[in-house]
Amino acid sequence: MSAEYKAKNLQVLEGLDAVRMRPGMYIGTTGSKGLHHILWEIVDNAVDEAANGFARVITVKLYPDGSASVEDNGRGIPVDKHPKLNISGVEVVFTKLHAGGKFENNNSYTFSGGLHGVGASVTNALSRWLKVEVYKGDMTYDMRFESIEENGKIKSGFKVKELTERKSDAAKNGTFVHFMPDERVFGEEVFQKDIIGRRLKELAYLNQGLKIVLEDTRPDGRRSVFCFSGGIKDFAVDLNTNKKILFAEPIYVEAKMNNFSVELALLYSDGYTETMVSYVNNIPTTEGGTHEVGFKTAYTKVMNAYARTRNLLKDKDENLQGDDFREGMTAVLTVKMQNIQFEGQTKTKLGNPEVKGKIETAIADKLSELLTKPSIFSAADIITKKAIDAARVRAAARKTREIERKKNTLTGSNLVGKLASCSGKSKELRELFIVEGDSAGGSAKQGRDRSFQAILPLRGKPLNAEKTKLDKILSNEELKTIISAIGAGVDTGFDIKDINYDKIIILADADQDGAHIRSILLTFFFKYMKELIIDGHIYIGQPPLYKVANKTHVKYAYNDSELEKYSAELGKGYTVQRYKGLGEMNPEQLWETTMNPASRMLVRVNIDNIADAERMVSTLMGDDVEARKQYIYDNADFNKVDTFAKKAGANG
Repeated sequence: MSAEYKAKNLQVLEGLDAVRMRPGMYIGTTGSKGLHHILWEIVDNAVDEAANGFARVITVKLYPDGSASVEDNGRGIPVDKHPKLNISGVEVVFTKLHAGGKFENNNSYTFSGGLHGVGASVTNALSRWLKVEVYKGDMTYDMRFESIEENGKIKSGFKVKELTERKSDAAKNGTFVHFMPDERVFGEEVFQKDIIGRRLKELAYLNQGLKIVLEDTRPDGRRSVFCFSGGIKDFAVDLNTNKKILFAEPIYVEAKMNNFSVELALLYSDGYTETMVSYVNNIPTTEGGTHEVGFKTAYTKVMNAYARTRNLLKDKDENLQGDDFREGMTAVLTVKMQNIQFEGQTKTKLGNPEVKGKIETAIADKLSELLTKPSIFSAADIITKKAIDAARVRAAARKTREIERKKNTLTGSNLVGKLASCSGKSKELRELFIVEGDSAGGSAKQGRDRSFQAILPLRGKPLNAEKTKLDKILSNEELKTIISAIGAGVDTGFDIKDINYDKIIILADADQDGAHIRSILLTFFFKYMKELIIDGHIYIGQPPLYKVANKTHVKYAYNDSELEKYSAELGKGYTVQRYKGLGEMNPEQLWETTMNPASRMLVRVNIDNIADAERMVSTLMGDDVEARKQYIYDNADFNKVDTFAKKAGANG
């Protein structure tokens, strides 16, 4: 008999209780990303003050007890009473969901990134305690909230101190927020200075002249200051660290109109792929959107016109394609606007249709004007000549694809003898394991569940896509095989709707060679099939390092600490086998430890920040040997998830 279900059974969550009950709905996860999210909510509010011209300094501080604070020298949160709610503006901001001064038809903020988060109230709801101080001239106002237990239930963001007013020793304006994340929500997660520093540095680039200070007062912590007089021009230079740039000064254009502005910085390296990082109101738009489309359309049109004006393209020549002009390009595009519409759940793709036309017109006008100045001719000529070379390579690559297509039609797929396909027809369930070596590939083929798992052994190291042109990639046997197996094309011809597998799992040895292969494959996917990573289809399989066994029990250890733990559990008479490679496992062991969905450990690779990922690729896979050695020396630990995946944003 079914349980009673009437109106009295419906639970109404008051105030911040909804956040406490389902934190994942508001911050995505209660892991590290969610912990940092509640910090970003406060930081974004401070940056909004700066973006609208009211603050020039922001200080973020990390404390030994696990708490964090954010201070800005903006206008300060309103302290007067709200006319309808009859409580102070401070209490509104920290206790009411969807409350603030950044909604449509509000003149307090022209541009806002904080609007698109969940608000300071969520930070309060998920903190043990939160205190706020507001500075208004020679007056200071402070208030405190706590999450308390009441009748066995936690009451989030409970006001334990009314807003009080006192005379200050010195006059200043701004807001100071200090909070302690609740360990009952986030467990043992702690603030990571590297993650915070990268985001604050990015915000400093995007807000020219804004000074952001990060003070880590924890043991071994230090103070960092981010401030860039060149704004996104400095950002473009930074993104080309460890690359050979083709001209020293970035090309920069800026346009402003009613409640809308756009900035663009361009720099070129001798590489073969483009790097596009874009933002709307300081929010990273990892998946692009209408602003990127507008820029690309304008840029292709203007550069073709320039090429003909300079007689670099003759009358008989066809126009160059946008991809040709963007080969080796690093572009930083930042837009500030009102009434943003994002597509999808991730909120990383701009959807406003009117933005395409605005950007296209603004960029075309400003760039066309810039290209009439002789001082820019040298850089623009370099770009055009590189594009002409890219067009020749593109034509050669097209011929290569046509030859391969014909060859596959006549002789069968080039996957014959390599790919062990699966029998299942549902793409949503199928998995492709890219396995290092024939020996491990043989074990994987025998140990897999062939109803949904396909195996593709690699018989050598693929080419490094960071330093290789597309035509060479298309002639590389290993990369050709991967492209064919995935089935969705490559580069500009890639269409994620056509992928043959939901999960593409890189399975390599847990050593330096295995880490190198993972890095090479991740570089290829990042450069030529980026949507696979953005949409969460790329995974890294985690094979164990040790087998610990006695007469009755077998344990698999994935790191040294687990080895120590299992050795103690099994007591005397145990043996330890150190796996030097996947090929040392028999099919049953490989299935049990690495391939069985019920027991395996997978790491999903994602991109939280395109700029960070691009820096990582160029450092680890570029030509600067010393930079690579130094980075590996500082960061690599081959008993853990490999450095490339971890820094690119891999989640277990």
